[in-house]
Amino acid sequence: MFREFLLAGSAAYALLASQAAAQPQPVTADAAAFAAREAASNMDISPDGKRVVYIGPGPGRMTLVMSANLETGDVKPILRASGDPESIEWCAFAGNARIVCRYSGSVRDTGQIIGFSRMISLNLDGTDIKELGQRRSAYDARLRQFDGGVIDWLPGNDESVLMTRDFIPEAGKTGSNIVRSEDGLGVVRINVRTLKTDIVERPNRIASGYMSDGRGNVRVMWINEANSEGVLTGRTRYRYRTAKSRNWELLADHGSDIIPLAVEADSDSLYVLKPVDGREALFKVKLDGSLATTQIATNAKVDIDDVVRAGDGQRIVGYTYVDDRRHVVYFDEEYKKLAAGLSKALPHLPIVDFAGASADSQHLLLFAGGDSDAGKYYVFEKSKRALAEVLPARPELARRTLASVKAITYPAADGTQIPAYLTLPVGSSGKNLPAVVLPHGGPSSRDEWGFDWLAQFLSARGYAVIQPNYRGSSGYGESWLVENGFKGWKTSIGDISASAKWLAAQGIADPNRIAIFGWSYGGYAALQGAVTDPSLYKAVIAVAPVADLQMLKDEAQGYTSSRTQARFIGSGPHIQEGSPLRHAAAISAPVLLVHGDMDANVGVAHSRKMNDALKSAGKTTEYLEFKGLEHSLEDSTARREMLTKIGELLQRTIGN
Repeated sequence: MFREFLLAGSAAYALLASQAAAQPQPVTADAAAFAAREAASNMDISPDGKRVVYIGPGPGRMTLVMSANLETGDVKPILRASGDPESIEWCAFAGNARIVCRYSGSVRDTGQIIGFSRMISLNLDGTDIKELGQRRSAYDARLRQFDGGVIDWLPGNDESVLMTRDFIPEAGKTGSNIVRSEDGLGVVRINVRTLKTDIVERPNRIASGYMSDGRGNVRVMWINEANSEGVLTGRTRYRYRTAKSRNWELLADHGSDIIPLAVEADSDSLYVLKPVDGREALFKVKLDGSLATTQIATNAKVDIDDVVRAGDGQRIVGYTYVDDRRHVVYFDEEYKKLAAGLSKALPHLPIVDFAGASADSQHLLLFAGGDSDAGKYYVFEKSKRALAEVLPARPELARRTLASVKAITYPAADGTQIPAYLTLPVGSSGKNLPAVVLPHGGPSSRDEWGFDWLAQFLSARGYAVIQPNYRGSSGYGESWLVENGFKGWKTSIGDISASAKWLAAQGIADPNRIAIFGWSYGGYAALQGAVTDPSLYKAVIAVAPVADLQMLKDEAQGYTSSRTQARFIGSGPHIQEGSPLRHAAAISAPVLLVHGDMDANVGVAHSRKMNDALKSAGKTTEYLEFKGLEHSLEDSTARREMLTKIGELLQRTIGN
């Protein structure tokens, strides 16, 4: 399991045996292979560099915490969650023998779906599980939804972390003089084994979050403004404190357009994103009281999106942006040379992400992937310049030849060049193929060059796949957003439809064999595209789709985000014109709808009502609903059934 090779001038890279050409597989076999969830995700390395922990899949929707000894190769599950409703999101080391994990889920309460999360700690053998949040009380005055989160791993302070904590007062308690009265979000320093706790920041009812410098000092606080009823207004205030003061000073007030990323203790600075000429640029703001600001980086075509740290609480070593693929620009010479060496050692895995480091930074955990490889985890030992493979992310695909992904542009109806990614089946001529348009969700999101399990599944079935970053996508600057994909749906959907027409015009796709498939906003785009251009698509697949814009606004009522959601969706003629539920009769292609009944992002009623409307209009429709699953359908069994249904529909309608 742990294979080691050296970084040398002509470093070798041992590829798993692959097929020279893709062999036809039954749809059930392809569905099983591509539906399998990642064998390893959210991996972390211990402070001494000898162990890793990661999240692995159990049967169905179960999640497992796995512990692996890098010296012996011993791997074992130490904790499991059923997925009904709890799933484990991640685990990380708080010492060599103790980890912290976060689990989450959703429950239905008085008709609404309420998400929750909890922080726990445990030993590497799975024993001595302890909750890190405030202890529950039968007299809690309000719902305990999220109990807190780690903001500083305190390197060098064994088994203690700095974490936010939601303090909830007690109400209605009688017969005792000990009644909790503190209310709001605070910060505590907690030993995750003994639970010895010191309050670092007193609970603050208006605080929404805190940021540390990585050395145990809370330097930034932000406040998401809410009205008297607790509904968010969408405006945020930021405060900071200098290294020698406990007083909070103004960093940015209402209407500010900064996005804080990280505090760096060495330079006593905060790295932030701020628009320049309509695109996010990277700045460094001194926290010494002067707020002296230095521009670090900008890009004329796309947004800068994040910074890269050397490890927990360590210095900032670079920044990232995405044009046709993701780039990391290192301004730290050591990491620049290291990244260059790793690229030579892993030529088939060009996307290299530094995922963690030992306390002395001598052992680096990294994840490397590519377009035709789902990726692998490695540990790099600096002193030996040795790179050891830990685990592939998707072993079910290891012996399959996956398709390459190419960045392209195509013209929209108004001539605007739309960036997209094109995936052609392995061994195909690239001409006159059945094709699938695969728009991303969001809408304020984007696709990136790299491995995509849905696109690869479709390509394995013999379909050309195009993934357009239509106007309304993020990452390309403010003007590309065209307000958003709901208010500006005509532009966004027009760009998506143009990708199908381009495929046909280029001779890549048979114009009579094009389908559209999307998830979330992508599902909305699939339905609305079929409404506006009924003859373009021969099949429509919508997973967790928005079907009606007014319904989406109404669903937010009762949540703190209702006002911002209503503002995002807007009001006006586009509510009626841009809602596929109200135009089901216009759709001519067969439709497959898929939804989980615990989806808090887009309520299951969207698919249920869309299915009913299509049936009433005499259309061909099929509906697949999964009980207990949320928006992402994190269940290998459910995903296998979904991909099988998708494969069968595409076979019937566009061939292969």
